[in-house]
Amino acid sequence: MKIYINGDAVELADCSVPTSIQAALVKALPENQRQQSFALALNGDFVGKGDYANTVLKSDDSIDILLPIVGG
Repeated sequence: MKIYINGDAVELADCSVPTSIQAALVKALPENQRQQSFALALNGDFVGKGDYANTVLKSDDSIDILLPIVGG
């Protein structure tokens, strides 16, 4: 199954098993980024962190991750 994270295609191995947002993030993001605060949208709709484990992805879903930028 192929999904998109910030516009980049990500191939998820086994499409016979439902894949959650949380599982996709583990595959696609390094641990230090997963530990940061960020906002996430699935197909343009905000998804709260508490729903990552329960939200199942479908082929061609698009996830947008917005990380804060620090600087001055």
